[in-house]
Amino acid sequence: MDIKSRRWLIGVVLAAFFAGIAFSGGVLFASGHSKWMNPVLAALNQSPASTDTASGSTMPGVGPSTIADMVAGAGPAVVRIDTTATTQVQNPFFNDPFFRQFFGQDYSQPQTQTQQALGSGFLISADGYLLTNQHVIDGAQTIEVTIMGQSKPVAAQVVGSDKDLDLAVLKINDGSNLPYLKLGDSDKIRLGDWAIAIGNPYGLDHTVTVGVISAKGRSMTIESRSYRNLLQTDASINPGNSGGPLLDLAGEVIGINTAVNQQAQGIGFAIPSNTVNDVLNDLMKGAHISHPWLGVEISNVTQDVATAYGYNGTSGVVVRSVISGGPADKAGLQDGDIITGWNGASVADTNDLLQKVQQAGVGAKINLTIWRDKQSVTASVTLVDQPSS
Repeated sequence: MDIKSRRWLIGVVLAAFFAGIAFSGGVLFASGHSKWMNPVLAALNQSPASTDTASGSTMPGVGPSTIADMVAGAGPAVVRIDTTATTQVQNPFFNDPFFRQFFGQDYSQPQTQTQQALGSGFLISADGYLLTNQHVIDGAQTIEVTIMGQSKPVAAQVVGSDKDLDLAVLKINDGSNLPYLKLGDSDKIRLGDWAIAIGNPYGLDHTVTVGVISAKGRSMTIESRSYRNLLQTDASINPGNSGGPLLDLAGEVIGINTAVNQQAQGIGFAIPSNTVNDVLNDLMKGAHISHPWLGVEISNVTQDVATAYGYNGTSGVVVRSVISGGPADKAGLQDGDIITGWNGASVADTNDLLQKVQQAGVGAKINLTIWRDKQSVTASVTLVDQPSS
């Protein structure tokens, strides 16, 4: 083949090559809205409703204005909660005789200190019942609620509350046709489902943040309060969001925003709506909510612990301490026992044991299987209502 023919052949190949690139680019661009190329854009353009084949529930599709429309409908039911509390503070220098000599007895009187706090909540009935966290109103002498669109707050009274669950129901008298939110079914929530938080972080009223459900069943302890079965979300939750709703795309409450991980970005926690559903009637009646109690402090079994105790495996829970006078103490449990069985069923870890205690209820008689002194023994324990702290 001569040089001229070779040049012609190379030209044809290059032309075909660039034509192929242009065609492929056109196909890739045209398919940019397909599920294969861009699932987010595909979701935003799906039909008005989609069916979850796993649960059989129907949820609205996500369009360009789906979340905005939902917030417009749900937002008016979200309220701002302002509380004040007064405390008496003793002058720390008064016990010093030289201080008393120079400043006299006038400084012996306790000084009044007023503390103000801010939180969120949401209406659950047209006649003014609303939900929030117990820690939002804990110790408050006055509670005021500001409803969206109203310039003046209204006074609120605590109807019922529970410290362990961190839930409180308040009541305001501001008419009988107030906007309110419906509690959804948090058990149907899946990882990756949309989650929308509305609240008043840092006093910025009706701030909306959007994310997904990152995890379920989280447990954590904050100060003296132990939370179980929390929803985790990457929708931003900040101080002031506490007590506000975590919503799904249908505008139903799937959780109550309650905590934020200060050491991480994009990690917030909410109490599942079904935890609320279980006790809501009692809270609205101001009734006492019982909490079955075993009376032990526990931790998970590590491999080091198992080796030290001659125990095979890491299932079960270690009794770190037995609370004097509690059910476990009366049943003869000891520090260092490993609880491995509950009425014949195995105990996996601390969350499993706590769930078994909660499901059993106050008054239940339980046969525990315990690993002690390198052998398995049994103990019978009767659960009681947890004493008030």
